[in-house]
Amino acid sequence: MSRARKPGWLKSRPPSGERFTDIKRTLRDRDLHTVCEEANCPNMGECWSGGAGEGPGTATFMLMGERCSRGCNFCDVETGGMGELDPDEPENVAAAVAEIGLDYVVLTSVDRDDLADQGAAHFARTIAAIKERDPEILVEVLIPDFRGDLDLVDEIIAAGPDVIAHNIETVSRLQWPVRDRRAGYEQSLSVLEHAADTFEGYTKTSVMLGLGEYDHEVYQTLSDLREADVDVVTLGQYLQPSRSHLDVSDYVHPDKFETWRRVAEAELNFLYCASGPMVRSSYKAGELFVDAVVREGRSVEAARKSARAASNSA
Repeated sequence: MSRARKPGWLKSRPPSGERFTDIKRTLRDRDLHTVCEEANCPNMGECWSGGAGEGPGTATFMLMGERCSRGCNFCDVETGGMGELDPDEPENVAAAVAEIGLDYVVLTSVDRDDLADQGAAHFARTIAAIKERDPEILVEVLIPDFRGDLDLVDEIIAAGPDVIAHNIETVSRLQWPVRDRRAGYEQSLSVLEHAADTFEGYTKTSVMLGLGEYDHEVYQTLSDLREADVDVVTLGQYLQPSRSHLDVSDYVHPDKFETWRRVAEAELNFLYCASGPMVRSSYKAGELFVDAVVREGRSVEAARKSARAASNSA
């Protein structure tokens, strides 16, 4: 199948600037990985470089190595050949956060089905290391599904993050071939619902569009997520990392993304929805929203307005 031509609205800011270079140097010096690099995120330049009046920039640290035990067909992270955990990584991440000067940190990881606890304790140690250095730093964790083991989700919750995210990725019908067969729609919903029921902070998820989903399926997915009490949702365009990954079914127009944002917030009552072709699960505008409602105590409406303004100015 020939690759569809990208439309003009799919533009990203190329990585550049002193800030970007400093963050990259810090990560290399400490042998740390980011999902920004491993997954070829199109927003890396924007997030790492920061923006005028928008703080020091953000980076999403990827824990437990650069190779994943699963093989999702949308993801550019390498699969297999799992290595030993680095026992120094939690402290190295905390030190890097302090050196870079972040006040909002996103932690994610590869899947580690090869480990008895699937990496939950390592995740928890990293959260604790950051909070021990500075309790005021807000920590968002984008966690795996832990194969539906909710005790492992509880271990993450006990470490004290401020936001728990887990991505459902796509609609129910397309879970395979989009995701690894060990993942699943109901399994992801159970993780999100459990987090919402037992966690005092905010819950968050992400959905990719352009994989062949129908509008009624997107609406049903958003409804299911809201029924599970998820607070924040992001919707973005799937972009094919290479020819060996899933083809893009269609490029969704920005106006359609705006329609889904209005549906999510005004009709389904999500606290916040970041929706646009270049939006990703760890997206600066979404982080600014959470920062505003948690740290600054702004109203949801005021926080939405601030985050949207930051997104539009990027």
